Amino acid sequence: MSRAPAPQEMDADSCGRDVLSGAARGAVGAMAMTGMRVMTTALGLVEQTPPQALSRQRARGVRALLRRAPRTQRRELVEAAHWAFGAAGGAAFGVLPRAVRRRPWVGPVYGLVVWLGFELGIAPALGLSQAKRVRPVDRLALAADHVLYGLVLSATRPIARR
Repeated sequence: MSRAPAPQEMDADSCGRDVLSGAARGAVGAMAMTGMRVMTTALGLVEQTPPQALSRQRARGVRALLRRAPRTQRRELVEAAHWAFGAAGGAAFGVLPRAVRRRPWVGPVYGLVVWLGFELGIAPALGLSQAKRVRPVDRLALAADHVLYGLVLSATRPIARR
């Protein structure tokens, strides 16, 4: 005879599923951003995407890591790292209370907060040139792909178990 799980066990299981689901959605969201960036870069709206900037500019610490990878695989390594960061951001989104995550505007706002964190914190800390220049079209396109990321986080929900 099996016992019913205690409420705290259900909460821990539920939280773990939310984090894993968020990580998967975050990776997919980062992949969607990649597609959008291919388009915005080809249209000339984005001069250099953040993953490109990290790999091509002398970003503190990043260049040394990339030099260890074969030259032919660096682009893929940078993209995989972006997807991993997307997964980490999605996992963090999964930790937010469900009542908050269910609001339709939360995902896009979360995506913009992630973008602002990069623009105002990470890019300057790494010495990326985009942190020093103002290019409104570029910034709007990058903000838009982060809104897309947030939409993917909030628009897809795991199927409820019965």
